[in-house]
Amino acid sequence: MEYMTESINRTPGHILCCDCGVPISPNPANICVACLRSKVDISQGIPKQVSISFCKQCQRYFQPPGTWIQCALESRELLALCLKKIKAPLSKVRLVDASFVWTEPHSKRLKVKLTIQKEVMNGAILQQVFVVDYVVQSQMCGDCHRVEAKDFWKAVVQVRQKTVHKKTFYYLEQLILKYGMHQNTLRIKEIHDGLDFYYSSKQHAQKMVEFLQCTVPTRYKASQRLISQDIHSNTYNYKSTFSVEIVPICKDNVVCLSPKLAQSLGNMNQICVCIRVTSVIHLIDPNTLQDIDGNTFWTHPFNSLCHPKQLEEFIVMECSIVRDLKRSAGAGMISKKHTLGEVWVQKTSEMNTDKQYFCRTHLGHLLNPGDLVLGFDLANCNLNDEHVNKMKSDRIPDVVLIKKNYDRTKRQRRRNWKLKELARDRENMDTDNERQYQDFLEDLEEDEAIRKNVNIYRDPTIPVESDTDDEGAPRISLAEMLEDLHISQDATGEEGELMMT
Repeated sequence: MEYMTESINRTPGHILCCDCGVPISPNPANICVACLRSKVDISQGIPKQVSISFCKQCQRYFQPPGTWIQCALESRELLALCLKKIKAPLSKVRLVDASFVWTEPHSKRLKVKLTIQKEVMNGAILQQVFVVDYVVQSQMCGDCHRVEAKDFWKAVVQVRQKTVHKKTFYYLEQLILKYGMHQNTLRIKEIHDGLDFYYSSKQHAQKMVEFLQCTVPTRYKASQRLISQDIHSNTYNYKSTFSVEIVPICKDNVVCLSPKLAQSLGNMNQICVCIRVTSVIHLIDPNTLQDIDGNTFWTHPFNSLCHPKQLEEFIVMECSIVRDLKRSAGAGMISKKHTLGEVWVQKTSEMNTDKQYFCRTHLGHLLNPGDLVLGFDLANCNLNDEHVNKMKSDRIPDVVLIKKNYDRTKRQRRRNWKLKELARDRENMDTDNERQYQDFLEDLEEDEAIRKNVNIYRDPTIPVESDTDDEGAPRISLAEMLEDLHISQDATGEEGELMMT
């Protein structure tokens, strides 16, 4: 006892706790920390167990009053969400630190360790550490609930094109995949003359309509239907519909322009060939090689004279290049990628006769005697068009050549690349779709301007062959192809590394 008294006397600035008599440093309450904690609980009023809602379908957490957010486990976003659940009680104390305590991912529990401070008796500041247990409860969010109830979409974009061939749709599909415009869609449905894109919000549908207007020549109409309303809160629930119409012109169509439009486009002939459809319609005059971008379709509409099923096969008998071309006054720009040629052709179905056709073509740089070429026979075709009926007979060509014909079977066998497709619901599969898709793939091989807007992936199942035995058919080089990425899974089910295929 004497030794303890001497040690206490030798320690300056210490006092005895008024409750238990333990020597402590002086503080405003004159009481030790243990006794102070036994009398005062600064965490009183802060709940030690809180429930938090989680949607299993979309992996999102509920943030009051009506927002669902996506958070990773033990992330800053999830920690902020947990602290907001006890925001009101925490406002009475000073939060010093907050961190997660590890729990099993499948335990439906989240534990957060909090360090708080608060001023207690006579200005003394007490610090306390405790754990708040969050119980994760399953609750379906509104978006997933509408999906399960088959009433999930708020807006739909109906894309239509009144044409026989679907080349423009195949091109549009690749643009949507390249720029990721399909990520916000709830469902994509394919019907006989177009596609339907379903969205959970009107803003996503409007963004899709703006994308379509920038990529292909379109016009649209918007409408909405009232589903429900609440007169007390003045809220309305609408379903919006955007009807988008694409120009009814596809690549390789023969069109007849109105006299006024042909004159405004550089005094070109009325009979033209559509060489591609991108954000505008690209037309070329096979008689003069005038190449124009027709972006005034809706003010001066024109129709296709023939559909692709009417293409006939011709064989080139003679071909000569036109060197000196007399241009009329006010003529437009001449295409540098094509060569004007004068050709004598004969139908392969009329080889037992001596009937031949003479025409001018924009394919002079590709054709040689003996080549096969596809074209439209306008001389023996019944054309029902108001502009053609008013034209003089000498202004209408007998044959309009479209493209050189290659062996399709050999091209398919040597094609060492592939395209991705949109995941969509199909109502009915037309037997003609495969032939139209092969036509689109051939167009990609022949036209570099279209190919640069499309992601082309190398097909590892097809070996790379040399071009020595090729018949001159255009092909896509390996430098233009992308490597397709796949995420493999190991034996434990975890995601493995990215593998190049």
